[in-house]
Amino acid sequence: MFVALTLGLATLVALMQTRATWSGSAVHARMTRFWGQLYVINYAVGIVTGLVMEFQFGMNWGGTAELTGGVFGAPLAMETVAAFFVESTFLGLWIFGWDRLNRWVHLALIWVVTFTAYLSAYFILVANGWMQRPVGYEMRDGTAHLTDLGALLTNPAAVLAFFHVLFGGLLTAGFFLAGVSAYHLFRRTAQVEFFRRSMRIGLAAVVASVFPVVVFGGVQFAYLQPTKRPGSPEGQAAEADLIARFGPGDYTPPWPASAGEALMMLAWVLMLAVAAVALVKLPFGRWLVRGRIFHVVLMAAVPLPYVAMLSGWVFREVGRQPWVVYGLLKTQDALSDVSAGWVAVSFTAFTGLFAVLIAVNAWLLVRHARRGPDEVRLGADPRTGPAPAEPMLTPTY
Repeated sequence: MFVALTLGLATLVALMQTRATWSGSAVHARMTRFWGQLYVINYAVGIVTGLVMEFQFGMNWGGTAELTGGVFGAPLAMETVAAFFVESTFLGLWIFGWDRLNRWVHLALIWVVTFTAYLSAYFILVANGWMQRPVGYEMRDGTAHLTDLGALLTNPAAVLAFFHVLFGGLLTAGFFLAGVSAYHLFRRTAQVEFFRRSMRIGLAAVVASVFPVVVFGGVQFAYLQPTKRPGSPEGQAAEADLIARFGPGDYTPPWPASAGEALMMLAWVLMLAVAAVALVKLPFGRWLVRGRIFHVVLMAAVPLPYVAMLSGWVFREVGRQPWVVYGLLKTQDALSDVSAGWVAVSFTAFTGLFAVLIAVNAWLLVRHARRGPDEVRLGADPRTGPAPAEPMLTPTY
């Protein structure tokens, strides 16, 4: 809910600032501040969700740490030390270094932030990929020990998922830019040139990423756990093998996995339809400004990448059940040694907290997006109010 927009929006903001720094474009400088402010809001709330996840690991999944912590914990530690701290530090320099640092230095900061954001996502997916397809380890004294760091870092279940998430983030940010821009153009805002260019960037990101996201999603099926296809010969053979190794049980994933897969594909088909129309409209700037029905469609399409992401993760994670680490650690054995009541209480608390954070994030994004670029405070002197607006260019079509 947070990471995809953070990844994609950081990339697009970095490209906007590159254009502004290189060419001196006033409108791209304003775009950097406006969309950068929305990026910072999403990033700041997303940090809190990461902290909640760490508490959840410690409270509810003690069995995971005990058996697989020597492998599973390694990429999480690399994410925290090598990516998260660097990303946060350089983002702070970018936020507070506006008009205080050399413009090329300031541009370099946002690219460091973008690179480390992707590095952070990669390490997280290395940990998740190992849960999907454990490699590069051996069992000694009842615990997993890392034996091949290269195999862990190049696990196809992680690398392919990373590129899937990368283009998914660009798709999410593209629809977000296009939807917010469509809202302002639909309302006949005075900032025509600003939001026409913003919509153009957003739609270009949608068109560029809608096919790669499904390609990198599709190639992952070669590494899919066979139990996710219970009716296939491979699925039946895998289930028989698991019964022989671990005893009788139901090793087929529950129905939400297949429902998530179907919903993910449906959302992608709808996004592809929007991208097809956008491809026709992109060469003609006037069409982006005047297509009021298209504006409504773009506003309605903003949730589509979120629907695809959530249903895709349901397919990936629920489809792995009843395993936390496929073929190695069952969910029932991964829980902490606490009563079922306390687990229920903590899960309820975490779920409620996540719901509050999602609501706060959505409210802040909508509030600041509706205000438009004239109310942007990113990079502003707190003593003088919002940053002064650069002169608008004459609209060109």
